[in-house]
Amino acid sequence: MADRRGLLIILSSPSGAGKSTLARRLMAWDGDLEFSISATTRAPRPGEEHGREYYFLSEDEFKQQVAKGQMLEHAHVFGNFYGSPAGPVRESINAGRDVLFDVDWQGEVQIRNSDLGKHALSIFILPPSIPELRRRLETRGQDSEDVIAKRMLKSWDEISHWGYYDYVLVNDDLDATEEKLKTIVSAERMRRIQQPTLQSHVRTLQNEFEGLS
Repeated sequence: MADRRGLLIILSSPSGAGKSTLARRLMAWDGDLEFSISATTRAPRPGEEHGREYYFLSEDEFKQQVAKGQMLEHAHVFGNFYGSPAGPVRESINAGRDVLFDVDWQGEVQIRNSDLGKHALSIFILPPSIPELRRRLETRGQDSEDVIAKRMLKSWDEISHWGYYDYVLVNDDLDATEEKLKTIVSAERMRRIQQPTLQSHVRTLQNEFEGLS
């Protein structure tokens, strides 16, 4: 048995708040942290491999897994299904490895309500201001003005669900936010429920105490 159970670490934010950068930094900080591999019904793109970028499933296979409760969360996006298979996540956390999820608030709720939800840690990343959020999207240089406008419209809906999360960080300084994120993860790893060997240790202490009498 592993000394501790892994966490399901959920990171959410509006686009441009810094979630992807923080996720990369978190994984660089701890090489044992794994990124959850999603399942999808869309066709593989050139260079993508089953089990590396995604688990590629037919629509029937996907729906069967949902019906059997084998998806921690799932959604229908732009004509395709996406979801997080429970099996690989369960294996990882039982082996003491944390799994990182990049999902929205709806995914957070589904994971929280799953049978693995007691091991979930959810963190929402807020921008320091809306003008700064737009500036970051424009600075990235990845999107057209039309796409940026759509992202900005969607951002308030995402921000409005901040109350679902265990922790909320305002990313006004990337380095400082990274340190806060590491502190949260380090502390949450020590939760009683994450330490399966504690009960056995306490039982040993009890036997030793009774042996003194």
